Amino acid sequence: MPIQKCVGTRSGTVWVDLFGDTVEYAHESSAHQLRSWAREYLTAPHPDLGRDGPVCPFVRPSITRQLFAAAFVHGQELDATLLGTIVADQFEIYLELVRPADKDRCLKTLVTVLPDLADCSVIDVVHAEYKSRFVDRGCMLGQFYPGCPQPGLWNHDFRPLDAPLPMLVARSMMTTDFPFLMGRQDWLRAYFKNFAPGLPSMLRVALAQRMAYDGDAVDAITAHHALTGDEPARASEPHPRMQTRFQA
Repeated sequence: MPIQKCVGTRSGTVWVDLFGDTVEYAHESSAHQLRSWAREYLTAPHPDLGRDGPVCPFVRPSITRQLFAAAFVHGQELDATLLGTIVADQFEIYLELVRPADKDRCLKTLVTVLPDLADCSVIDVVHAEYKSRFVDRGCMLGQFYPGCPQPGLWNHDFRPLDAPLPMLVARSMMTTDFPFLMGRQDWLRAYFKNFAPGLPSMLRVALAQRMAYDGDAVDAITAHHALTGDEPARASEPHPRMQTRFQA
């Protein structure tokens, strides 16, 4: 079932299906830009990605099933307080959209687009403030903007979050998100709770303590791939600097 119109109770921000027949985007020039980027870039392979397949394998089915919703918030001077209020609404709405038994949970995407934003550093500030809230509930919050420096997992020189528009994206947590959650024990506990709920809670705590990485795990893994020429099939092999965290 397509995502219906969603309105934030705090901010009044409106999210609707980006690819449906909706009047909300009739005069929104950024909507066409976002549609083109999603259809032509995210759903296609990229020579610098470092692995086979599209940049994001979930976007095409998300578009097809009309599960890719967006809101466009205008203004050059959005501060962290106002943007935080919008993201708080985004968080609550997304949780309503992704009930545990929902078979389409992994395809549902809620995007807050900030077309006029002059200083994208506010996105990093709000992302850092709200990421834990999303992770704790089995979700992820991604920051995208022009020039975002976050490296790709398979190619250190690839910038997967470098987007034509500033945005914050809510999506479901995937098993492949593990490297992005190694920086904090509470994130790892949430990861294990989400994907290994049958494990006793004390075991999840112990695993999180052992496997937490004091550093940028994504940076370390991509550097390891660059040095060794690893293929994507060997993604489970940790970087040498992290080996002691995984040994019994």
